[in-house]
Amino acid sequence: MTEKLIGKRSGSLQLFWRRNYGAMFILLWLVGFLVFRLYPFLSSLVYSFSDFELFKPEITKWGFMNYSEIFSDKKIMNSLGITFRYAFITVPLKLAFALFIAYILNYKIKGVNFFRTAYYIPSILGGSVAIAVLWKALFRDEGLINAVIRFFGGDGVNWLADPKYALFIISLLRVWQFGSAMVLFLAALKGVPADLYEAATIDGASKIRQFWSITVPMITPIIFYNLVTQLCQAFQEFNGPYIITQGGPRNATTLFSLLIYNRAFKSYEMGMASAMAWVLFIIVMVLSLIAFISQKYWVYYGDER
Repeated sequence: MTEKLIGKRSGSLQLFWRRNYGAMFILLWLVGFLVFRLYPFLSSLVYSFSDFELFKPEITKWGFMNYSEIFSDKKIMNSLGITFRYAFITVPLKLAFALFIAYILNYKIKGVNFFRTAYYIPSILGGSVAIAVLWKALFRDEGLINAVIRFFGGDGVNWLADPKYALFIISLLRVWQFGSAMVLFLAALKGVPADLYEAATIDGASKIRQFWSITVPMITPIIFYNLVTQLCQAFQEFNGPYIITQGGPRNATTLFSLLIYNRAFKSYEMGMASAMAWVLFIIVMVLSLIAFISQKYWVYYGDER
């Protein structure tokens, strides 16, 4: 009797595993998503309507006071404007430079694989703290860039201490990390049918005309993808301004993400930081939505009729 009961339980357990083994494989991911993604996402929305502080024992006020302060505080609005300038500087420059390099590397030249690897490496290393520290060392007063300028008889520039140049230096670090966008552009260029170029050449079209009339329209899906992803990354930039300039000089490089960090982990105003994070989320969502709506006017898909 006992053996039959044990066998019956064993068979039921095996049947359960056979029916649910797929769910078991994703259980660990699901727990991680619920605990580390969905819960913080929803809790930040709740906290954004409160005066919650990190080491404060209780919440005393609820309402829209955080959002009212965001749109009335000049420092916050100035940081938001700096973030927009940063994004609209880096994203077009990065995409243009990535497409330019990909177009060159699409030709069959000697050692092209080496150059493709060399150009891709910065995108792997660019987000690291070490690269940001190296960037700071290059552009400091006694850094390599000023040393080269002085070698040719010029005067050194206060790259990181002058508000006119600091944001440009931070932006340049992001533009330098063009490798991932370049690889996608390169794959798209290889997918453009060669017979289109042959027909255009027979018709007498120049290389520039072929680029704008054939190449660009055929790779617009990848341009669109890179535009959206790079835009999202630009608005979330943190490492560069935090490590290189700490938001200075005179808050010239205090991007919105850095200001959120300061309010959350320096001032311990988690309620305000949550509200600022949601404002940033809504801005990125609206810009992405605009891009998605606009794609029907300029993005060409091969299966369209």
